[in-house]
Amino acid sequence: MSDQKIENVIIIGSGPAGLTSAIYSSRARLEPLMIEGEEAGGQLMITTEVENYPGFDHGITGPELIAIMRKQAERFGTRFITRNVTKVDFSSRPFKVWIGNDLHQAKTVIISTGASAKLLGLPSEKQYMSRGVSACATCDGAFFRNVEVAVVGGGDTAMEEANFLTRFASKVYLMHRSENFRASKIMLDRARKNPKIEFVMNTTVEEVLGDGKSVNALKLKNTKTNEVFEKPIQGLFIAIGHQPNTKLFNGMLDMNEAGYLKTKPGTTYTNIEGVFAAGDVQDPIYRQAITAAGTGCMAAIDSERWLEANEAH
Repeated sequence: MSDQKIENVIIIGSGPAGLTSAIYSSRARLEPLMIEGEEAGGQLMITTEVENYPGFDHGITGPELIAIMRKQAERFGTRFITRNVTKVDFSSRPFKVWIGNDLHQAKTVIISTGASAKLLGLPSEKQYMSRGVSACATCDGAFFRNVEVAVVGGGDTAMEEANFLTRFASKVYLMHRSENFRASKIMLDRARKNPKIEFVMNTTVEEVLGDGKSVNALKLKNTKTNEVFEKPIQGLFIAIGHQPNTKLFNGMLDMNEAGYLKTKPGTTYTNIEGVFAAGDVQDPIYRQAITAAGTGCMAAIDSERWLEANEAH
């Protein structure tokens, strides 16, 4: 396959980070190839209203925002493959990226594979996903007006989601497996002061119960007494954190203990020269569309300058 074209830049992943780096790379005439994955668009695709992205005074839906960014990248010449990368080899240049048996080679790679919400791992949770079970209160909260719902988690996300849900739900049960919270004091206090939130401590969700169409109760277990009991609710929101999508890069790229890619401070450089990372895949802190887009811009500029310095195109 020696006669195969070697790309200037391959972008893996297609949320706001990947699409912004595609816009910048394609405007710089680098003709990027974006392998956007089968679930293209990232977490914004399951986000209904985005009201904090600058430039949209009336807000915009997540899928609309992604569609606009994608059109913009396409207009400047980005090429797209809507499949998943199955294997990479960064041990020598050009870098190798496989989609099944198809090999693509590149002088630089920008990784923007994002992060996914962690789930409890119950079969019934999968069964009722989007039918009463959700991993995103801001996406789905409005569907739960005047009913009782539960939130599982003990960090800032759980507190935030519980508070948000009180705008719609008649009551929110905040369930946590222990009595110790990872949440910051300010977020915990805010949740405790909210009259619509009731804390259910030392409790795990054993099973999601329903009629096959929608959720109507939870099977719970008290972690101290081992007592198992049922609680009628209409919705369950999982808020136990996020998992960066970095399995592909195990053993190749430096990661922190949670699996987020490490980048050199103030840049998008990974530990391998010519491989860059942008967006939630390397950001456990902010995880916003706008910060992802910002690092996507940085990655495109970093890769362009790296190519110039290495006279690689």
